[in-house]
Amino acid sequence: MSPVTSDADFKVANPHALATILEASETRTIIASNDIFDINGMKLWARDQPVSRDLQRKLMDRALKQPLETCLMAEDGVSNATLQAAVQKLIDSQGPLTPLLRPHAEALVRCAGLVRLHSVVQLLLSAVETARPAAFQHAIDAMAVAGALIRARNTDDRLVALAMTAGLLHDVGEMYISPAYGEADALSTLDVDSYRQLVVHPHIGQLLLTQLTDYPKDVARAVAEHHERLDGSGYPHRLTGDKMSPLGRLLSATEEALAALRLPGANLHHASVALRVVPGEFDEHLAGPLSAAARAVPPMKPRRALPELLSELDRLNVALQETMIHVDGVLPAEPSPALQRAADLTLYLLHKLRAGWNESGLWSPGAIGDEVAAEAEAVQDALRARLQLIERVARLAAGPNLSEDDEERLNSLCRGLVEESAADGA
Repeated sequence: MSPVTSDADFKVANPHALATILEASETRTIIASNDIFDINGMKLWARDQPVSRDLQRKLMDRALKQPLETCLMAEDGVSNATLQAAVQKLIDSQGPLTPLLRPHAEALVRCAGLVRLHSVVQLLLSAVETARPAAFQHAIDAMAVAGALIRARNTDDRLVALAMTAGLLHDVGEMYISPAYGEADALSTLDVDSYRQLVVHPHIGQLLLTQLTDYPKDVARAVAEHHERLDGSGYPHRLTGDKMSPLGRLLSATEEALAALRLPGANLHHASVALRVVPGEFDEHLAGPLSAAARAVPPMKPRRALPELLSELDRLNVALQETMIHVDGVLPAEPSPALQRAADLTLYLLHKLRAGWNESGLWSPGAIGDEVAAEAEAVQDALRARLQLIERVARLAAGPNLSEDDEERLNSLCRGLVEESAADGA
């Protein structure tokens, strides 16, 4: 089944969301909060009846009178106390986020108690906590980081709680796509259809919050924007500047900081580098609190010995140059508008990467010694990650309905990007 794309699609149970709910129901008490009817008025499930695998069979391809998510509840599900305990545990963990969160610990725990859990969101979060614990932890991390970045500039609990709500909900749309696409995010390449599945989750999240809940529109909009970037290099709509909302900018910076921390041994220095390596990607006012927290952390330690790092940096330098040449080489004499659009965007973003490279000083290996090796390595990691992001937005820029020749050329263009993004053997 394709991801949710229209108002009517929530009337048919999404198989991926349903599978997650059913898995959670094996260890949690999830019941029908209302009778469940199909669109013709046939009763499929009774109110107060516990969810079981039989529900999946009865719902198969049935249009429902009301969206399934509005008809179920988790009696022993996620609560504000759950969120507060999770934030406190994160602060106490002495993990990479602790230096950023600890100065605001009391406020973050207090504001986690102010996050409003709509019944639909409470159901979905409860299912994710049980069936996809890593995804639930990511939501907690984003909630805490978003809260800390706002709290560093504004002490109004209402604004902090709103930011934490947006952080908690930013990936709610991922529950509606196949887990295989989430896993494929780290693979070397994906075909066009797979990418469209993967990158649609911000839009699904916005639809869900807009249609099935009463959260503020600002929260739903921010969820839709959490993979956008101020310079147009994000997705799915490649928004720029003022076209992004303040909350969307916050979630974008939060998401990038957390992505940088997934590398082995990463700390706040890596997140700080990731937010400033390419000029104009993120709101500098949001990067500031994270950079300040990073300065209080012991210096980074490189994963590689300096000679190996210098060799890798030289490879990346050559790769950036060759990738730009490769993009030009992919184009036929008279490219289609779709292919030209993808190539133009790719070259624009590659030039921005080159600007980040030049500003970092990596072009001068003689200027890199042991004392700055770790930062140089973090810059390299961030630039390689950008190559994979460029692949994603290039595929989106090309749009659907490509000819076979154009799809082959686009795949060739994108293969060059991801091969270089994965070239680092760390």
